[in-house]
Amino acid sequence: MDPTAFATTVEVGDYTFDVTTAGPADGAPVLMLHGFPETAACWRPITPLLTAAGLRVIAPSQRGYSAGARPVGVEHYGIANLVGDAVGLLDTLGIESAHLVGHDWGAAVAWVVAAGHPDRVRTLTAVSVPHPAAFGWALREDEDQRQRSRYIGVFRHGDSAERALLADDAHRLRAVFGDVDPTQVAEHVRTLAEPGALTAALSWYRAMGREFGDIAPVTVPTTYVWSNGDEALGRAGAERCGEFVDAPYRFVELDGISHWIPEQAPGALADAVLARIEGNGK
Repeated sequence: MDPTAFATTVEVGDYTFDVTTAGPADGAPVLMLHGFPETAACWRPITPLLTAAGLRVIAPSQRGYSAGARPVGVEHYGIANLVGDAVGLLDTLGIESAHLVGHDWGAAVAWVVAAGHPDRVRTLTAVSVPHPAAFGWALREDEDQRQRSRYIGVFRHGDSAERALLADDAHRLRAVFGDVDPTQVAEHVRTLAEPGALTAALSWYRAMGREFGDIAPVTVPTTYVWSNGDEALGRAGAERCGEFVDAPYRFVELDGISHWIPEQAPGALADAVLARIEGNGK
């Protein structure tokens, strides 16, 4: 645990987000967006590595994961709402622009923030999920990626996914994380077991439309970090990602790491983030 870290809340419009901040108040801000089925706690292993470099880490539990930002209805979880939350957090905190780091769904949001609001993003480090246009291409053209993404169809329909994931003390939900530290997993599970939380988190999938993949190329300096042990994201989309970045770009492949890069490879991820921020991640 970073000794400078503390939990707070941030108001964005009608919603209240649980946010963990760490590092010097005058440090360059780094907005870190988690994925499914996590909370801001996924960034705990990497945070002290970033704050030691003088950075100010801002890690919200996003829409649906924060109890005060859990509206009912799939229509509240479209990509435009999620992007609005990220930009709104910067607005509320008085941050003109920030370095942006996102994992899994947080990476998807980060790509869209960077594409649509490049003036608010100094650098982008996207983890696991490639640019949505690259991912969309892989879903259409690559049989391997289609097989890896079959779970999305299960998540998008009905409430059977919620029942299955939470049954038997959330046995299946816990199993998703593989060998990630059980203490950290338990923290995520506690949040997603709150009334309406898992349905809200799955609503991100259920709100996906064609516009998700219709995203412009990113024009900010970008690093994409992918692990070849990822069961959900295959090589085809990962290798095509750079085609959708019109700026300095670096592709970092981690060998033998699963999908849970922030928890399992915090050192390598911190190196990639710092190299990008310091301008030598070309």
